[in-house]
Amino acid sequence: MSAPETMHQSLYTGLVSRVLFPLHERLKHHDTVRVRAAMEDSQWWSPERIRSYQIERLRALLTHANAKVPYYRDLFASAGFEPGSLDSLEALRDVPFLTKADIRANLDRLKAEGAEGLARFNTGGSSGEPLIFFIGRERISHDVAAKWRATRWWGVDIGDPEAVVWGSPIELGSQDRIRQIRDRLLRTRLIPAFEMSPEKLDRFVSEIRAMRPRMLFGYPSALAHIARHAKIRNVRMDDLGIRVAFVTSEKLYDDQRRDIESIFGCRVANGYGGRDAGFIAHECPAGGMHITAEDIIVETVTPDGQPSAAGEAGEIVITHLATSEFPFIRYRTGDVGVLDDRACACGRGLPLLKELQGRTTDFVVARDGTVMHGLALIYVVRDVPGVARFRIEQHSLEHTQVYLETDPAFRETSLEGIRAGIARRLGDGVEVEVIRTDAIPSERSGKFRYIVSHVDAGSVAASKRAPEVAA
Repeated sequence: MSAPETMHQSLYTGLVSRVLFPLHERLKHHDTVRVRAAMEDSQWWSPERIRSYQIERLRALLTHANAKVPYYRDLFASAGFEPGSLDSLEALRDVPFLTKADIRANLDRLKAEGAEGLARFNTGGSSGEPLIFFIGRERISHDVAAKWRATRWWGVDIGDPEAVVWGSPIELGSQDRIRQIRDRLLRTRLIPAFEMSPEKLDRFVSEIRAMRPRMLFGYPSALAHIARHAKIRNVRMDDLGIRVAFVTSEKLYDDQRRDIESIFGCRVANGYGGRDAGFIAHECPAGGMHITAEDIIVETVTPDGQPSAAGEAGEIVITHLATSEFPFIRYRTGDVGVLDDRACACGRGLPLLKELQGRTTDFVVARDGTVMHGLALIYVVRDVPGVARFRIEQHSLEHTQVYLETDPAFRETSLEGIRAGIARRLGDGVEVEVIRTDAIPSERSGKFRYIVSHVDAGSVAASKRAPEVAA
């Protein structure tokens, strides 16, 4: 068994990770510190011990859901399922799946009776279908602890300087005074990833150079785009002491990993999770994508709901064991992946995710050459009442199509608002064609793709850039 990675902390980082952040979590009534300490130990358990622990916690979760959660009480009764008799992970297959439609239709009935302090969350709507749900303090504590543990695998910790390249309005809209003070104390700086014009890319590169972060966090596409821009500008980024770039929320492509690592001079650590599904898996320095198995049971299933064969891709289904207040049991994520049965060279007993397929957010390019994260267009459409599903397809700098699946709540007057909103972001002279359709097909992988751009962002941006300047 290999030992955890050695960390060389500054005095300030030690103060944050051992005093300030634990105090912050305690004031929020989160049990994060204790959970993370337990996870530091359990990651080295044998696979058999981890599996036994999962069965024990699963039985407790199902028994609690049967007693306290109206939705599951009725579901188990109708399925003839007895939680107390569960003696294997395979027996979980007797429980029907939980879908996004189920959550929308049973939002209040999924809350545990007597649950207090539930926080309302929603997904980012990458599939075009935002989902509202609730999370309790137990779930938050466990998710934060899992992320904290994975961060420490790479020799960095909370309190080390961190540049966060992100684009969610949930984060960007919450930069109130208290959040700003907290981020300053934790030495975290947020860089908005929506619009990446040459001028803003110049600023991002300058901010990162001035900050000299120990770690980066963000979309792989955005970090790769900043890295490539720095290279074009002949600005070195590999002399800043960056140790690791944590990437998540999109599929990580080989060329993105290569460019981030070579230009920033650091390793890339891939992560997989979501607000709804939790902190599912994270890459360790030995290259294994470890599932947070103490908290999350991962299945992969075929389109008809049967278990995928070993080594074959299937839809990822998760059961989050720290969700007693609003249970996620056999939740269909819509993502497609492949489980791995090998052991990681790092010695951890945590199971591995071999491959994640079909999760990506494209960039789009405005008519003037400005490169924008695809979310800049998604947010124009996703919250329009009556839009059940959508896809935005950019065919050229002059022509973009928006396909809509709508329900009876959709108003025809919304069409012009969608058209105008997209055109405003893409620029004058762009034709935005809005098409109503009965069904938008998914990709062959099974993942729904909400934005597709046929414009080569790199070549367009390069043609629009000002002359290169030396660092």
